[in-house]
Amino acid sequence: MTVATETPPAARSAPEKPRPRPARMIRWFIIVGLLLALLVGGLVGFNAFRNHMIAQFFANNKPPPITVTVSEAKSEVVPNLLRAVGDLAAVHQVNVTSDVSGRITEILFTAGAEVEAGAKLLQLYDAPEQADLANFRAQAKVAELSLDRAKQLAARQFGPQATVDQAQASFDQANAGIARTQAVISQKLVRAPFDGVLGVRRVEVGQYLTAGTQIVSLTNLSQVYANFTVTEKDSGTLKVGQAVRIRVDAYPGRDFDGKITTIEPQILSDTRNIRVQATLDNPGHVLKPGMFATTTVVLPDKPAVITVPETAVDYTLYGDSVYLIQEEKAEDGKSNLKAVRTFVRTGDRINGRTVILSGIKPGDRVVAVGQLKLQSGAAVTISTDPPPPQPATPPRY
Repeated sequence: MTVATETPPAARSAPEKPRPRPARMIRWFIIVGLLLALLVGGLVGFNAFRNHMIAQFFANNKPPPITVTVSEAKSEVVPNLLRAVGDLAAVHQVNVTSDVSGRITEILFTAGAEVEAGAKLLQLYDAPEQADLANFRAQAKVAELSLDRAKQLAARQFGPQATVDQAQASFDQANAGIARTQAVISQKLVRAPFDGVLGVRRVEVGQYLTAGTQIVSLTNLSQVYANFTVTEKDSGTLKVGQAVRIRVDAYPGRDFDGKITTIEPQILSDTRNIRVQATLDNPGHVLKPGMFATTTVVLPDKPAVITVPETAVDYTLYGDSVYLIQEEKAEDGKSNLKAVRTFVRTGDRINGRTVILSGIKPGDRVVAVGQLKLQSGAAVTISTDPPPPQPATPPRY
């Protein structure tokens, strides 16, 4: 039998008492916490004070108003124009040639001279034809005498009618020979087919000229054609007799007036364009065939549209816009002006003004000069200088 024995209470170890923290450490944490609180509070207060001072500075330091030139949007009827490009051609122009071949014996013109219709230009060798003409004339004279005698004898019943008929045939044959030879001789004398100005001479005396070889160019410059094309969409607005203005690079700023005389009845299937021809007078012969021409067809007027100066429109990839002048009341009761960017839809540009299809209304004031210095909402003052003048002539396109 086992007997349990108990350890006496005195033999047990007494539990250790917790050590109290030193008061010095507690004071240290309190001091550090207070310092951190003061630092954070100081930073927050400083940032708030700085932001307040910055806002107050900018509020009291507004930039001065920008001086701009202002123009008013107008409602007006603008010319309805259709522009195209083309070239000029002479109404009468030809390369003078010979109908027959032969050796040149005489040149009867001066290069660059003005000649009249029928003027002699060139003579080919025609001595054989002249001899044939003399021969046929002699035959015709003999045949005529024979015919007269045969008619007299036949009238007195002394000769048969067959003799008269044979004499008549001989006479007619001789006259036909004369006419044919005269025609050949006239072919060997080249004449001007109409009035005009001669070009550069292409032949020399003694040269053997084959039929169809160019001798000289002949051009009548009193009138010229302006040939141009317009799109199928614009063909319905064209009519014969409409006024056309022509400009050429050789005479910048000068207009030449004409009228549409021909409209091609067929539309080109490859380009969907239609050919148009205008005729215009050529005073002083300043226009030359082959010149590049810019044509402007004057169409019937359209209803009135809103226009502003070209300088007022700012063209960008993001859209066209203008700076619209708006008036606002300040806190002190005074009226201030500001420029607000307003996007618009533009149309044609005519006589230094741009057509505005939408975005503003008649009477609105827009900035005409000084947009480069502006931002939307900037304060402005209106300059006393007048708006920029419009060009005296329409711009070229």
